[in-house]
Amino acid sequence: MADFHIWMTLVIILATVAAYASERFALEQVALASLAGFLLLFAVFPYESPVYGSLDPEELLTGFANPALATVLALLIVGQGLFATDAMDRPARIIARSGGRSNTRTIVITLLAAATLSAILNNTPVVVIFIPVLTVMAAQRNFAASKTLMPLSFMTILGGMTTLIGSSTNLLVAGVAARSGIGIGFFDITVPGLALAATGAVYVLWIMPRILRETGSEQNFRQTVSGTQFIGEIRLTAGHPFIGLESRAGLFPGLGEITPRLIVRRGMNFYPPFENVTLSEGDRLVVTATRRAFVKALSRGGSGIIGGEEAEPFAGGGELSQPLGPDYHIAEAVIAPGSRHAGRTIRNAGIDITHGVHMLGVQRKHRMGRTPLSEIRLEPGDTILIGGTDRAFEEMRDSHDLLVLEWSAEPVPQRRKAGIAIAIFAFIVVTAAFNILPIVVTSIAGAFAMMATGCLTLQQVGRAFDRQIFLLVGASIAAATALERTGGAELIAHGVVTLLDGQSPAVVVSGFFAVVAVLTNFLSNNATAVLFTPIAIGIAEAIGAPPEAFVAATIFAANASFATPIGYQTNLLVMGPGHYSFRDFIKAGAPLVAIMWLTFSLVGPWYYGL
Repeated sequence: MADFHIWMTLVIILATVAAYASERFALEQVALASLAGFLLLFAVFPYESPVYGSLDPEELLTGFANPALATVLALLIVGQGLFATDAMDRPARIIARSGGRSNTRTIVITLLAAATLSAILNNTPVVVIFIPVLTVMAAQRNFAASKTLMPLSFMTILGGMTTLIGSSTNLLVAGVAARSGIGIGFFDITVPGLALAATGAVYVLWIMPRILRETGSEQNFRQTVSGTQFIGEIRLTAGHPFIGLESRAGLFPGLGEITPRLIVRRGMNFYPPFENVTLSEGDRLVVTATRRAFVKALSRGGSGIIGGEEAEPFAGGGELSQPLGPDYHIAEAVIAPGSRHAGRTIRNAGIDITHGVHMLGVQRKHRMGRTPLSEIRLEPGDTILIGGTDRAFEEMRDSHDLLVLEWSAEPVPQRRKAGIAIAIFAFIVVTAAFNILPIVVTSIAGAFAMMATGCLTLQQVGRAFDRQIFLLVGASIAAATALERTGGAELIAHGVVTLLDGQSPAVVVSGFFAVVAVLTNFLSNNATAVLFTPIAIGIAEAIGAPPEAFVAATIFAANASFATPIGYQTNLLVMGPGHYSFRDFIKAGAPLVAIMWLTFSLVGPWYYGL
């Protein structure tokens, strides 16, 4: 009966991986199907082994209470808080300047810095630090974040291979080896680790970005944010941050990415080029800008900085000059055919009052004259830029006058909360880096603090909770538990050792590395390390080889968790922000696993004298 459970476990795992890789089914469906398969297997056919004990269906569900899963989900919420407050904008710009105008140079410098830090710090806080930096940098420099976040995870794993404290996996293997009298020093794995890291870095930095695809939604969003120009109007009321700006060479450098097309001052119109003009209270600026520029202006001065009538109330209460709340979003909407707003000027359309949103700008395919925003007559097919709360957008979904483009909704950063968000984030990183408190404790506390301080709303916290990761990890831990407890993992290991019987030590250590490297992508890396370290020492003693070589092989192979998102915690951290699928990890990570195996097969025997 034990063999039946082993083979059925392997069948379910292989079918699950094939379903993930095919992308014919939703990830949630595959994860639930896999979990249901294991629950039914061990409920209908109870398992009992004199060696491994029994395995009840209840034990298969313990993955949903796994500390690593709770940590990842909490850190995703904390990361959302950093995005929502624009807290990483300045650090990202500082790092970006180090690479000059070249995006490639900037990315390489950033990833190498992350890899270097991960040699002396645990990988997880390093990735937590750099995810928001790279995401903001991608928005600033207009490149795909998906091209950098998976490389970030992989580079920190590679950097963590170079010292004993670079990864918790290294410490676990060293601890198990110490019980057998084998000591592993701080730099004992540095030379082969550097060889592996250098070889892997060449692939990650220059080849992998060509393999990673840019998702359609990410590409469309970047093109929309960076390229589309909207015409809007800014009213310079008392205390407006633009008052006092002076023109230079016909332009206003202080306006940044906002380009003025017309200044209306006491009934007089001023057109560019603007010579010796100083902006003053009461001016109305007709401007063109991308939505990114509008978002930046809103985050600086609240909703009163752009559009609308001065201090005009809007549906839902409040005034246009109010500071923006954490649930304030900017989105695009299309004037539908037959809309009651079509044919009316923006002044008379009443969009602000009717729908409870702020009318920020308008864009259409053919040119519009340089006239005040309020005098532009709306046409079917026009795209308008609107700002409002989640509730306002929810109520607009049933409107036949405006068609809101759901994918375009984007929160406006609350820069006044940026200091609070950075303080929460710093607390998590420092306590984790110096082992003051468990990261699962500080990350959950940090997620709550983001909500309690108003950096995030409850709705934003709910959206940051990634159900795909939740189901993927829970189902994968169930599979790993079944593989361990039925003896499947040990059976595979001993099968390979038997197959390699009589071969040279170099061939045996290479084969052993390959087995551990494959299994670490399905079991947790720590479980793989603990399971295979005693086997490694036993193999070394049996063939008369230095045990240090096989212990090192266990360390490096257990860290080679590149081919699946469940292989390592940092892979899960970048999965959501990078919009990766299971297949993306297989396509980009599996070649790196093979590179690690081939490199160690050459470097390991040479370094350890096999």
